Amino acid sequence: MFNLVLVNPQIPNNTGAIGRLCVNAGASLHLIKPIAFDIDEKAVRRAGLDYWHKLDLHVWESLDDFFANNNIGNNSHFATTKTDRPYFEAEFKDGDYIFFGSETAGIPEDILDRYKEKNITIPMTKEGRSLNLAISTGIVLYEAIKQNYTTFKERM
Repeated sequence: MFNLVLVNPQIPNNTGAIGRLCVNAGASLHLIKPIAFDIDEKAVRRAGLDYWHKLDLHVWESLDDFFANNNIGNNSHFATTKTDRPYFEAEFKDGDYIFFGSETAGIPEDILDRYKEKNITIPMTKEGRSLNLAISTGIVLYEAIKQNYTTFKERM
């Protein structure tokens, strides 16, 4: 239904939890290399529990490889702390790509600039600078599902 794209993920437990989220939400997971761990690593499997084999997983050699093989435009959203546009003001459609950057660096600036009108953020207080990646993906993905619940319900 939706495509979660993780650009250069760093923490295996987060990626495992996001994989589990994707299976339960009917979403595909796209991992963009370099990845800071082996996706067969025990921590990924542990966090993904027994869902990992059910995951619609796509691994890309680079951002260039991903963009060359996927038509990205109005069907995309880029999660970042560098915008004021809240995720709940975005209009999500079935099949959209929702991008999240690495835990340490976020989405590269040139990508954020290229798709500036598609940047979204999760509002936070001044006390924190970011949320855990797995939590962030869940927040945004379920807003997308909420907006498309009729279609989602048909796939349950």
